[in-house]
Amino acid sequence: MALPFLDAMCPAFASQAVKKSVAPTRMAFLYVPNGIVMEEWTPAGLVAGSNPLGELKRITSALAPYRNDIVMFGGLTSDGGRAHGDGPGDHGRAGAAYLTGVHPKKTYGKDIKTGVSMDQIAARYFEGKTRLASLELGCEEGIQGGNCDNGYSCAYSNSISWRTENTPNPPEISPGAVFERMFGAADDEKDPARRQRQAEYRKSILDLVLADAHSLTGTLGGDDRRKLDEYLSAIRDVEKRIQGTERRNLANVSAPAASIPTVFAEHARQMLDLLTLAFQTDTTRVSTVVFGIEQSPRNYPEIGLTEGHHGLTHHQGDKAKIEKVTQINEYHIKQFTYLLDKLKATRDGDGTLLDNSMIVYGASLADGNTHQHHNLPTVLAGRAAGAIRPGRYIQYPNETPITNLYLSMLDRMGVPSAQTEKLGDSNGRLDGLSN
Repeated sequence: MALPFLDAMCPAFASQAVKKSVAPTRMAFLYVPNGIVMEEWTPAGLVAGSNPLGELKRITSALAPYRNDIVMFGGLTSDGGRAHGDGPGDHGRAGAAYLTGVHPKKTYGKDIKTGVSMDQIAARYFEGKTRLASLELGCEEGIQGGNCDNGYSCAYSNSISWRTENTPNPPEISPGAVFERMFGAADDEKDPARRQRQAEYRKSILDLVLADAHSLTGTLGGDDRRKLDEYLSAIRDVEKRIQGTERRNLANVSAPAASIPTVFAEHARQMLDLLTLAFQTDTTRVSTVVFGIEQSPRNYPEIGLTEGHHGLTHHQGDKAKIEKVTQINEYHIKQFTYLLDKLKATRDGDGTLLDNSMIVYGASLADGNTHQHHNLPTVLAGRAAGAIRPGRYIQYPNETPITNLYLSMLDRMGVPSAQTEKLGDSNGRLDGLSN
């Protein structure tokens, strides 16, 4: 089991500058489908350039406690999501182009093609430096074959991470499978009795590892003891919640699907807890989280909405439907703030995980009713270990490629600029992110 970074891991004679340099910068993308009600997203009274982050609108009001930890952007565009002569298919193109900046080939056969996504450029750079090069998580199942959007493959709609221009990285939607990948040894055993025995065996091994970790506490200082105790408690908490979900679901579905919660918030938060643990232990420094696939038909009865998300976004000005989409947008962003709570409460080096991270929350469509690919709703949380100055709204010129932001983020991840001269439709880096 990987441990979080502890002060005891730094030599006593190390300088403060050395200690600060130990904590790595992490990067994650939280993706929401079907666009946003932009009237309830964008702060009012903005001009070109950097603006103090003023009063937040209804959807982003949940971010108010983090106004000094975030940067909001205007003017960013995903041109690869537009038709460019290919006709309908905005949702398929939106997902495929979001992190690649490339207009995908219109096909639903095996000849899919877009570009390498920026998360995978970072993952290649960190390969061998962390146990997992990247972690792809999701909260809604999507198929990878077939025609999902007017001649565009389902692979385009369901994956934002692309290992190669022809190979998507489908997100894992089972919290149990992710937990096994991080803390266990996954298997394909089909016999329920043998699977149960193996699960019990792995649990006993985990208990031994936890006991061994607790034995460290006698050699650690007070801060390290608290950090280790919080970490081990977090692992146990996530494990118990996954097991509780499995107990509720096993009568109806088989493992690993049994670990998938039916309520969106519970599902998202288990995934975000696992993401926090992965960052805390430097298991990976790169992750994507897909809250929902493009054209998601999901409904949210837990907040009183029984109509499908995608259908509601094509509201044609119907105020009742717009209100329901706004409620879904609010529900999604509350899961983002849950992650920010976790990251800010987790100490990391001389700061917190949030201080040493870049967490992007956003969509590849602005208005879902008209399929707008410009002025995308985008928030960046964290300071990238001091390389980003938050607390602002930055309005860039219209049609600024969102890939310019990604190149700027790769710079702050330490990826050599020689490897990132261009990404998709990029035409430079973003000015004004740091001091």
